[in-house]
Amino acid sequence: MRFKLDENLGRRAFETFRAAGHDVSTVVLQQLAGATDERVLAICVGEGRALVTLDLDFANPLHHDPRATAGIAVLRLPSNPGPSDVETAIATLLGALAVHDLTGSLWIVRGKRVRVWQSSPFDDDA
Repeated sequence: MRFKLDENLGRRAFETFRAAGHDVSTVVLQQLAGATDERVLAICVGEGRALVTLDLDFANPLHHDPRATAGIAVLRLPSNPGPSDVETAIATLLGALAVHDLTGSLWIVRGKRVRVWQSSPFDDDA
């Protein structure tokens, strides 16, 4: 799968995704650090990449609709996270990807759990 890691995820996350066999790029590598959320997501859509981020703004599907994207995964960490918290969230995400498709979805990953946002039938234009 193709991923773009947001600027709030570091080199270790990049290496973990790459080691798992994914095509991964980062906001930092593409010199997009500081870009608006809208610009980052538009670039992800254009490249066919799912976004992985710690930015909770992406957890609101009313602001960032995941349906037209390759997917959005928001990693929710504890208040004072350590490296193992990030590693656990990434391992949980990668494990879920082995059995589920992220395309067009919003996944909230917290610890060893994944919550999937699904649009209701009333969300579509009538």
